[in-house]
Amino acid sequence: MPTATVIVGSTSGLHARPASLFSQAALASGAAVTIAKAGGTAVNAASILGLLTLGVGPGEEVTLTTEGDNADAALESLSALLKSNLDEQ
Repeated sequence: MPTATVIVGSTSGLHARPASLFSQAALASGAAVTIAKAGGTAVNAASILGLLTLGVGPGEEVTLTTEGDNADAALESLSALLKSNLDEQ
């Protein structure tokens, strides 16, 4: 299972709009994707409610894990998305 640690680039963290955009991208990736804060429990990245319960703020570090046929490509694209400012998209 490919894993990456990423710093969240959105100015509001993973709240409302950024969480929605990220969960949609995770679902569309076709891979099973989980996300967790350091020392926290991993949640399904395709679940907006799961993302919101993490309480990820701007500049916080999260760990993404992907599983499935296109796990590496999904990890790369989702990591890049998290690093960007989703508030501007």
